[in-house]
Amino acid sequence: MERRPIKTIRNQVYQILKDDICEGRFAPGQWLQENELAERLCVSRSPIREALRQLASDGLVVEIPNKGVFVKEFTARDIEEIFDLRVLLEDYAISKLQHHLTTADMQQLIDCLNEMERLHAQKDLRAYTDMDSKLHGLLIELCGNSLLESMYARIHSLNQQFRIYSLTSTQRFNESMEEHRDIVHCLLTNNADEARAINKRHLQLAKDKIIQHFSEQEALKQAADAQPKTTAEADKKAK
Repeated sequence: MERRPIKTIRNQVYQILKDDICEGRFAPGQWLQENELAERLCVSRSPIREALRQLASDGLVVEIPNKGVFVKEFTARDIEEIFDLRVLLEDYAISKLQHHLTTADMQQLIDCLNEMERLHAQKDLRAYTDMDSKLHGLLIELCGNSLLESMYARIHSLNQQFRIYSLTSTQRFNESMEEHRDIVHCLLTNNADEARAINKRHLQLAKDKIIQHFSEQEALKQAADAQPKTTAEADKKAK
């Protein structure tokens, strides 16, 4: 008989809230009110409270005493740290794959790359980013180190909210596809050193694009915040 994992209400609530945060259905800085969440998910406040504690441990929400729990607002420094860890973990995994990939492993990489090619041709950016994440996760999985997988899973969750920002330009979208082709080709031909170098450059470019997006959004926010003040001053002068 097939054994199936038993999911508690808390685990289900945790996964729903985690998905909502990672997919952007909750905005950065948004207040996650226990009563509202409990009503929306038709559960008591207890599993909501437990799920929020787990999300805080994951680094996806921030608990502010006497105020509440809020979706974490990431900074450029956060992005730097996340991608620094991704480089370390993926670099280690790739180095372990040389001469150790089975025929089945290679086929998984090929199948994943083929699906990325299909989605790239269709210009389906969101689905492409999902497969992008799957391919990088596969590099970790094929390494066969369960502790590495656990560490990477946390980094992956933190990365989910803004991964699409790295591919918003057509040029970067096309470059990303070429980089993934090269990484997989190097792995299939037992050239792990070159695969590591390409992947490191790939992650650096993604990081730079995301930080650029953050900078642009911050500039727009500052301009918007300054606008009412400027208008008020203009009205005051006019009087």
